[in-house]
Amino acid sequence: MSAGRANFEKRLRQIGAERYHDKHPFHQLLHSGGCTPDQVRAWVINRFYYQARIPMKDAAFMSRVDDPALRRAWRSRIEDHDGTDEDEGGIARWLRLADAVGLDRQYVASARGVLPATRFAVDAYVRFVRDEPLLEAVAASLTELFAPRIHAARIEGLLAHYDFADDSSLSYFRNRLNEAPKDVAFGLSWVLDRADTDEKQDAAAAALEFKTDVLWAQLDALHGAYVVPARIPPGAWIPGTHLVSGTA
Repeated sequence: MSAGRANFEKRLRQIGAERYHDKHPFHQLLHSGGCTPDQVRAWVINRFYYQARIPMKDAAFMSRVDDPALRRAWRSRIEDHDGTDEDEGGIARWLRLADAVGLDRQYVASARGVLPATRFAVDAYVRFVRDEPLLEAVAASLTELFAPRIHAARIEGLLAHYDFADDSSLSYFRNRLNEAPKDVAFGLSWVLDRADTDEKQDAAAAALEFKTDVLWAQLDALHGAYVVPARIPPGAWIPGTHLVSGTA
């Protein structure tokens, strides 16, 4: 037997209240207008690696699923990021943000300048979803419960403080305000239905905590490399490089 469904959902939401990366100092700096142009660019470069790996993570998940209904429900997540004939998708929208902050989009797409810790954290998430039980793999995606709040705050903060911010450059975040609630409604219901013992609830909660660690680690990497005192590791993007012509 397990704790009640409502209590378990409350437990999952409490993980976000305590551990979600909206509380990280880098996001607070970004949303308040405190980042330099190069710190914003470093965030765009490193976050792209995460965005680009999300559909790969979801494809790995789907490859393990026997239930056609679950695959159909999950398929839209890949389309949301990769795009369709009718919709450019989240990856293309993120590259539009790269254009807006003055970065060479081919360099961003190449992922050559990504911080090692970013790469390790994101790759660990892809492996987790590929290898762990399906319940934990779905539970790890439930950070989307908390995403609309951070997207709304980001839109407001970027528009208020940065010249590059407009409807085009921020289209990724505006689209996620509609996409994330749809995804999480399905994922949350799926997890709540199947985590029917204390052991399964503990495993699902641990998976969600792992995902918050993945997101937090990415910002730790950015803060350590590009915020004073900056310590940029070998191979990572160097401020002032790989900019489009005329970018200051």
